Amino acid sequence: MTSRADLAVTGLGLVTPAGVGVERNWAAIRAARSTAAALDPLLSELPVPFSCRVPGFDPEALLGGRRAHRLDRFVQFALVAAAEAVSDAGLDPAAWDGARVGVVLGNASGGTQTFEEQHTVLLEQKPQRVTPLLLAMYLPNMLAGQVAMEFGATGPNLVVATACASGSTAIATACDLLTLGRCDVVLTGGSEALITPLVMAGFARMGALSRRSDDPGGASRPFDAERDGFVAGEGAGLLVLERTADARARGARVRARITGHGSTADAHHITAPHPEGHGLEQAMRRALAEADAGPEDVGYVNAHGTSTPLNDLAEARTLRRVLPHGPLVSSTKGVTGHLLGAAGAIEAAYTVLAVEHGVVPPTANLTAPDPEIDLALPTTGTPHRIGLALSNSMGFGGQNTVLAVRAG
Repeated sequence: MTSRADLAVTGLGLVTPAGVGVERNWAAIRAARSTAAALDPLLSELPVPFSCRVPGFDPEALLGGRRAHRLDRFVQFALVAAAEAVSDAGLDPAAWDGARVGVVLGNASGGTQTFEEQHTVLLEQKPQRVTPLLLAMYLPNMLAGQVAMEFGATGPNLVVATACASGSTAIATACDLLTLGRCDVVLTGGSEALITPLVMAGFARMGALSRRSDDPGGASRPFDAERDGFVAGEGAGLLVLERTADARARGARVRARITGHGSTADAHHITAPHPEGHGLEQAMRRALAEADAGPEDVGYVNAHGTSTPLNDLAEARTLRRVLPHGPLVSSTKGVTGHLLGAAGAIEAAYTVLAVEHGVVPPTANLTAPDPEIDLALPTTGTPHRIGLALSNSMGFGGQNTVLAVRAG
């Protein structure tokens, strides 16, 4: 028997290429402003020298100089986003029962920037010059560990890794902890800072990145006939989740509710999605079943939509098969690029905002839709009463997670 989830999103925090803070993000997403507009100096010697960076991110100003230098960028992002989310939820960590507060975050690879920098120190200098903080800065679990220390959250503390579905998988896991009564509050989402020379060289070598160097602002173009790969991004998205009854009892604002989720594996290929999207289909159907909803109830889908030829076509075919009534669909990666392990969390936050404000965000750079993709794809912000939305995430290894989001 399926246990029904009814979890309130009471807080959001965002640090993305669209800006620092929820308001800046939502304005950029609604306006379809691409963020891949300049060459990235760290990547200047690589085949793909551009990316989507967080603009104006000053960790010393936001976290304090000494502290910022002891944290990798992926943790810096998460701490800033978590502080916004907790404040947005109207919660006071000094007053809560930390044993009933969990932290579940998604991340694909840990502190890669620190790892690459210290590996260079090892090769070019001496082992004695490698920082003693290497492991504390690099290990993926430190993402949740640092957030727990910051907010006195002594409940379950997890980092999950399902590649580009990591953020969504973390949220699904947080939902289960709340539904089972293991926690009363969970700080959940994802963070990623993988724009480093080694990682980007790997993505370039496998042919995953757009090569549109003459037009980086137009390079991330989900579902467009001229798409040729994704643009890498960085950032963090944090959500505060509570049981809806608990949130209402304390008088909290409920931005939206997560009422179902589904997770599956394609068991098909190390990088390519199943061409017919069989795993994604099952994840969507499971999310709908848990939400006690039918396909016709879906008014909007925040698609995974990476701007790669294979992913977009496979996902579009799946959406047409599972949701034949043709709900509005968009991919916010046209604005932010692909934030890898953080993508699912950030896009879940955008889905919450879409449901809350009754606006479907557009897909940026969609100028000539692929004729093989038969979806309702708005290219401007579209007012739309959304009763139920789905947020799709897919990852290397064939991992899929779908979240069902309802109005609060």
